[in-house]
Amino acid sequence: MTKYILNSGGLRNHPQKGKEFLAEIVQGLGKNPKMLVTLFAQPREDWEAKFAQYQNELNDRAPEDVEVLFELAMPDTFAEQVKRNDIVYMHGGDDDLITYRLGKYDLPTLFKDKVVATSSAGSDVLAKHYWTCDWRQLRDGLGVLPLKFLPHYKSTYGSDDPRGPIEWEKGRKELEAYGDTTLPLHALEEGDFVVVEV
Repeated sequence: MTKYILNSGGLRNHPQKGKEFLAEIVQGLGKNPKMLVTLFAQPREDWEAKFAQYQNELNDRAPEDVEVLFELAMPDTFAEQVKRNDIVYMHGGDDDLITYRLGKYDLPTLFKDKVVATSSAGSDVLAKHYWTCDWRQLRDGLGVLPLKFLPHYKSTYGSDDPRGPIEWEKGRKELEAYGDTTLPLHALEEGDFVVVEV
């Protein structure tokens, strides 16, 4: 069974929610779970610096009796890296980048029996349909999970954008009416997450 833990993003703004998220991720994986940190939604030149930063942040959020062992994901070796890690953590960023980099993989097979934790764009890419805060439009994800996703819901995300503040309810209504209307919709406030086991 694969355990997917989809987070809305904005964890830095919600330290307690970040700890709850990490506790859910490492639950039942022992004292030294292995985590593959996947930054495919970020520009390549930022990966090493962000990897160091995220290691510190994730370790700070982990339960006291757990020390997570980290590895930085690379597209050319991603499939092999997934096999040797307990957790795949996919951070947020650009929806287009992460979709491009993950689109060539059979993710349901690759992720079988793993814990897959995501944030923002990392959550979007797994959904059947999502509403992107960056582009403020509807998109189709890779359809790994039969659901709709709207990250950063009701937050101040994009409040300094020249286009003006995001109309969250408009985005939610658009997503409700889009594509397969029978799918559950998860519009999560920042730091909140949903667990889906398949």
